[in-house]
Amino acid sequence: MTALKSSRTGISTAGQQKPGGVLGREHRALSVGIVSVVMLIAFEATAVGTAMPVAARELHGVPLYAFAFSAYFTTSLFAMVLSGQWSDRAGPLAPLTGGITAFGAGLLMSGTAGVMWLFILGRAVQGLGGGMVIVALYVVVSRAYEERLRPAIMAAFAAGWVIPSIVGPLAAGTVTERLGWRWVFIGIPVLVVLPLALALPAIRRMASGPTDPEAPAPFDGRRIRLALGISLGAGLLQYAGQDLRPLSLVPAVAGAALLVPAALGLLPRGTYRAARGLPSVVLLRGLAAGAFISAESFVPLMLVTERGLSPTMAGLSLAVGGATWALGSYIQSRPRVEPYRERLMVLGMLLVAAAIATAPSVLIHSVPVWIVGVAWGFGCLGMGMVIASTSVLLLKLSAPEEAGANSAALQISDGLTNALLLTGGGAAFAALGGGAVAGHAASAGGSHPVAFAAVFLPMAAVGLVGAWVATRLGVR
Repeated sequence: MTALKSSRTGISTAGQQKPGGVLGREHRALSVGIVSVVMLIAFEATAVGTAMPVAARELHGVPLYAFAFSAYFTTSLFAMVLSGQWSDRAGPLAPLTGGITAFGAGLLMSGTAGVMWLFILGRAVQGLGGGMVIVALYVVVSRAYEERLRPAIMAAFAAGWVIPSIVGPLAAGTVTERLGWRWVFIGIPVLVVLPLALALPAIRRMASGPTDPEAPAPFDGRRIRLALGISLGAGLLQYAGQDLRPLSLVPAVAGAALLVPAALGLLPRGTYRAARGLPSVVLLRGLAAGAFISAESFVPLMLVTERGLSPTMAGLSLAVGGATWALGSYIQSRPRVEPYRERLMVLGMLLVAAAIATAPSVLIHSVPVWIVGVAWGFGCLGMGMVIASTSVLLLKLSAPEEAGANSAALQISDGLTNALLLTGGGAAFAALGGGAVAGHAASAGGSHPVAFAAVFLPMAAVGLVGAWVATRLGVR
C-alpha cells in the first residue's frame, strides 16, 4: 500500500495532520463548495428524470426516449477516463471547471431543444461534464484531505443526495406543471455559480497542479482509445438490449467486441477474478451499484402495475432510502469502525442482497406494500456502508499520481456494471412479457409477476457475489 505523503497534494504525513474536521477553518469553504456541487448533480439526476417523459412527448421523441438516458451514460464513460488522466497530469481544477461548464451547457442545450435529436445531444454533453466532474472531485479529496478525514467527506457526499432525492422529484414536478419542463433544465446551471465561487479558490490553493511538476504531461493515447471503445461498445449493447429483434445481435456482438478488451485495459489487472486489494475494491463497487440500482429502477414500475399505486406513492415508497443511505455512510466514517471496515462491507452487501430479494414479495397480494419501503431502507443502509467505503479504500490504496486513473476505474466499474445489468434485466423483463425495456413504461398486457422476478432474483444473487468479494479487500 502506497503512503500518501506528498506535501504538494495537501496530504499531511502521520504526525503532521492539522487539527479540525471537514468543516474546520482549513477545509470549510472547500467542503461546502464540493458538497454543494454533489447536491446539484444529485438534484439534476432526480429532477430531470421527472421532467423527461413530458419533454419526450412534447418533442415527439417517445420512441427515442431511452437514448436520452444512454447518451448521458455513454459519453460519461469516456469523460471519466479523460478526467482521470487530466487530473493526474495537471491537477483536478481544469477538468472540474471544464466538466461543470459542459454539464451546464448540456442542460441549456436540452432545455432549449426544439427536436428530440438536439435534446439527446444535450444529454450527451451533460454526460461529458458529469463524468469529468465526479472523477475530478475524487482527486480533490485525495489531495486536499488527509486520510483521517476522507471517510467523513465521503459521508458528506452521500448526505448531499438526501435532500435532492426527496425534494427533487416534487420540485421538478411542480416546475414542469406550472412553468414547463424546459425550466427544469434551464434553471439548474444558475445554481452552480455559488458552489463554484466557494470551491474553486480553495481547490486552486489546496489541490491544483501536477503531482510531479517535472513529469511529462501528455495524455496516454492508448487509454483514450480504450475509453472510446468502452463508450461505443456500451452504447451498442444498450441499443441491442432495447431493440430485441434478431438483427439486434449484430450491434450486440460488435458492442461486446469493443467493450470487453477496453474494460480489461481500463480496470485494474485482476478485477474480473477478484484479486485481493484494489481490483476487488473496484469490482465490489460495480457489483453493488449495478445490482442495487438496476433492481431499484423496476421497483416503482412493479408497485404501479402490480399493486395499483400511483406513480407519486410508488416513488415515495423509496424516499426513506436517502436517509438510511446517508446513515450508512455516517456509520462507516466513524473512527471506531475503521478496524472492522471489511466486516462492515460484507454486512452491507448482505443487506443489499436481502433487500433486493425481499422486494418482489409484494407480487403476492397478501404481502403489505410497506414491506418494500422497509426492505429498501435496509438496502440503502447497506449501500451507504459499501459505496462510501469503496471510495475511501480506493484513495487509501492509490498513490497521489494514480488517484485520477484509479478513481476513473472505480466510476467506470460503477457505471458499466449498472448499464450492463440494467440492459440484461430489461431484456429478460421484456422477453417474459413485462413490456417496456428497462422499466420506462408499464406493460399494456396486465400482470407479469414472473417478468419482475426475473429481474430481482438475479440481482439479489449478484449482491451475494458482492458479499464474497468484500472478503477479499485485504483491509483487515
